[in-house]
Amino acid sequence: MASLNVGNLGEYLREQRRTAQLSLRQLAEAAGVSNPYLSQIERGLRKPSAEVLQQVAKALRISAETLYVRAGILDERERDELETRAVILGDPSINEQQKQVLLQIYESFRKENGTDAPGTGPSRTGADGAIALPRPADDGTGTGAAPAQPQ
Repeated sequence: MASLNVGNLGEYLREQRRTAQLSLRQLAEAAGVSNPYLSQIERGLRKPSAEVLQQVAKALRISAETLYVRAGILDERERDELETRAVILGDPSINEQQKQVLLQIYESFRKENGTDAPGTGPSRTGADGAIALPRPADDGTGTGAAPAQPQ
């Protein structure tokens, strides 16, 4: 984990606030923090907690993970993985079982590519301890059936 880079964070927050066309006072009120405290964060004089960063991110309508990376609380790879998982879990068009299967597939690809640390993320096994992932030759149904071959 990187050390806190408060100056870079403050500059980034100021830029985001100006892009959102918010005054310091307006952002402080929307985030539920004091105006002087937010000013000190922007000037790199204060190290905000993850909770404060989350409140500010919500008020700016930006990703809290982006602020965590800027502050050195989270590294870039962790953020990308968290955002991918959040998108999958937040998709209303697929059911819970489908979400879990997608997460398992995502984790298996990360592991195959050497980017997944052992023991990270949700368990890769089902209740019976088996990993229920289709093999590349499968049709994706999990039944083990190979795709139909043209004749």
